[in-house]
Amino acid sequence: MTQSVRVQNFMVSADGYGSGEGQSFERPFGHADPSAFFSWAGATAHWPTRTEPGGTYGLDDYITRDYRHNIGAEIMGRNKFGPHRGPWENYDWQGWWGDEPPFRTPVFVLTHYERPSITLGETTFHFLNVTPKDALARAFEAAEGKDVRIGGGVATIREFLDADLIDRMHFAVAPVELGRGERLWTSPDELVDRFHLERVPRPSGIVHHFFWRK
Repeated sequence: MTQSVRVQNFMVSADGYGSGEGQSFERPFGHADPSAFFSWAGATAHWPTRTEPGGTYGLDDYITRDYRHNIGAEIMGRNKFGPHRGPWENYDWQGWWGDEPPFRTPVFVLTHYERPSITLGETTFHFLNVTPKDALARAFEAAEGKDVRIGGGVATIREFLDADLIDRMHFAVAPVELGRGERLWTSPDELVDRFHLERVPRPSGIVHHFFWRK
């Protein structure tokens, strides 16, 4: 079976921003309100951090569960891993996710400043200063026949799009406007030269955008 490169469950504002301005330790999404992006997924029955029974089923729940389906590795940018910029002052920072990150696969972090790999629970983070193509080769090998997820942020997704390395994408577009931050697109129609696009609106106000190669 051919391995695919996927963007899965990436959140975007109605005006095309994937994160707000001014990321910090206290505000991982900058000035954006995370609840505006994630409330649809948090309401589903299979949201990974759900602590009480209940939750919705249907398409939103299927998409929540599909996040991990057949994923063998992830590639992310340094800004998704943490708020720090420039050379590492030390290696104390180990990501936003605590002792048990949700990935449970090898994760390749693209950075200009490499550091030793770290393992937390079932997730190992590797830090690479390489091209998207070379990072993907490493991720495919680590994925052992499964797909590779491009986890973000926006700059990393754009790099892989510019290199024409992505096969399928899912974006959840929230009914909020950010006005500034990291912009993924002016319009999703910018991508229809290479991808089919289907939009599926939901009662929550989220519009799921599914892209697959022509």
